Amino acid sequence: MIWFILLLALGAAFFLFLIFPAHASREARAPFERRNFAHRGLYSLDQSVPENSLPAFRRAVEAGYGAELDVQLSRDGQVVVLHDDDLKRACGRDGAVCDYTLEELRSFSLFGTEERIPLFSEVLDIFAGRQPLIVELKSAAPNVPQLCDSVRRMLAEYDGPACVESFHPEVVRYFRLHDPSRLRGQLSQAACFWKNHLPAWQAFLFSRLLLNFRARPHFIAYGIGPKPAPVRLCERLGAMRVCWTARDSALHDRLASENEAVIFEGYRPPVS
Repeated sequence: MIWFILLLALGAAFFLFLIFPAHASREARAPFERRNFAHRGLYSLDQSVPENSLPAFRRAVEAGYGAELDVQLSRDGQVVVLHDDDLKRACGRDGAVCDYTLEELRSFSLFGTEERIPLFSEVLDIFAGRQPLIVELKSAAPNVPQLCDSVRRMLAEYDGPACVESFHPEVVRYFRLHDPSRLRGQLSQAACFWKNHLPAWQAFLFSRLLLNFRARPHFIAYGIGPKPAPVRLCERLGAMRVCWTARDSALHDRLASENEAVIFEGYRPPVS
């Protein structure tokens, strides 16, 4: 019986080691707590003001919202703002962002408008420290290490609140090692949503935060819906709670009461 209890205790300790979050300072957390973040900017659902476009980010700043945005690298190493790994949905083009130079990407229309894929530096100029930013680093392209390094350097020179997040724990780990004071978050969602992208075992690990021991995130940005027990426990252990993506204004008050930050689209919630 003693050995059984000891094994249970060791197993519990190992489980806690796997999922335990890092604890951010009050100063680091403050700009992001009790805030609403416009998903890919304050864009129009009909894409007349396209997502991840400069007008969408200007609208977010002017309305008093923070913003969540997605960054990746062009073929010639420029940090651009676009969500999808490929260009089909946003630009009607074949291939991935990393297949094209910045000049080529700039020639493509965003959702049939006059807008073009922006540089991350242009978005930083728009925000200029006035509202907080959540920067998601995309992890599908082979140039992710260069992306991490470029984003780290750009944020080091940016005078304003900006945190980073990624679905891939190794991207979050990069910032743990190279920019440890910056607020960093682990994006996650239920395993079923990864079934077309990851093997089942990997989706299980990602959805249960069992790779937190690599990244030690300060916050967990989890897709709206039921959370597995490891995610709830990680939050109880001190991880900031961020939810994405809220699309129903009727649910906003509940989501805001359950989370430190809400990433939203398609409606205008209270500014803070």
